[in-house]
Amino acid sequence: MEQQSILELHPGLVWGFAVTVVIMLLLDLGVFNKKSHEVSSKEATIWSIVWISLSMIFSGVVYWVFNTDGTPESHAVAVEKFTQYQAAYWIEKALSVDNLFVFILVFGFFKVPKYLHHKVLFWGIIGALIFRAIFIFAGVGLINLTYLPEMNIFGEAVKINIVMTLFGLFLVYAGIKSWGEGDGEDDEDYSNTAGARLIKSFWKVSDNYDGDKFFTIQNGIKMATPLLVVVGVIEFTDVLFAVDSIPAIFAISNDPFILYTSNIFAILGLRSLYFLLANFIYMFSKLPYGLAIILAFIGVKMLIAPWIHIPSPISLGIVGGVLVLSVLISVLFPEKKEDEKEKLEEDKQ
Repeated sequence: MEQQSILELHPGLVWGFAVTVVIMLLLDLGVFNKKSHEVSSKEATIWSIVWISLSMIFSGVVYWVFNTDGTPESHAVAVEKFTQYQAAYWIEKALSVDNLFVFILVFGFFKVPKYLHHKVLFWGIIGALIFRAIFIFAGVGLINLTYLPEMNIFGEAVKINIVMTLFGLFLVYAGIKSWGEGDGEDDEDYSNTAGARLIKSFWKVSDNYDGDKFFTIQNGIKMATPLLVVVGVIEFTDVLFAVDSIPAIFAISNDPFILYTSNIFAILGLRSLYFLLANFIYMFSKLPYGLAIILAFIGVKMLIAPWIHIPSPISLGIVGGVLVLSVLISVLFPEKKEDEKEKLEEDKQ
């Protein structure tokens, strides 16, 4: 039973998930945000509640699908899968906050008008849907192919996975490296990143924005606007951050559907979270330290997995506890540098 995936138990759930995501994206872009506008804190809060609610409802569906006959064994499997989904969702949500900090810097660097932020993030997320699918399904396949033959280590018969071990070492290193790293990206030249260079290799780029258009005509020549360059930078940034977040969720589950659906629901709520973060950034000043702890914990979990299995409910509790504690500490002990907040406000304008 534990080896069965949701795809085997309820294939129709795939279509239900896909239809839900497509409908919500169409409503988002075609109805509620048909015209580019500055997103208020109230609107961002409403959309955050909507996306989180949808994800929580889906996690309930995950439990229902696996609790097939109501027996204690079926219930235990359902709880494990439910907590796997929850843990993967909140890990992705937490690690994505680092991404949002960089988005604020990117928008400030390119002086993107506030009413265009939503459109850039929308198309950035469309790209993330594609890249995350590739990373997750390819990653699960690669992990399944890289188990070493069973061997006796420290008196126990274990099967070590090469990819999971490498991921574990990388995440521990990433956690240590990111501890107290600060805002090292403030002075980065985002106009010279790989995403920006890719856009410039295909089109000439105009000097000014043309409303919410990605292309414009100048002197009879079709040119990309800086808005398209910003989308390229955002897409490339998301790929870089996926290098941390995707290996992290492999420590939670080997079910690609659970990993992908939790990941996508977390990403779809990033736009609304961005607008809340931009307005209440002081509440997250200590969060980078919490994220460093989470990365290191997941890395250690991967490394000791052949000997010690940390159940998903415990992983979820640790991740949730670290997140809540880091936010509480941020609120209780806010940044002392007032000019830090003023600088970020200037970058957003």
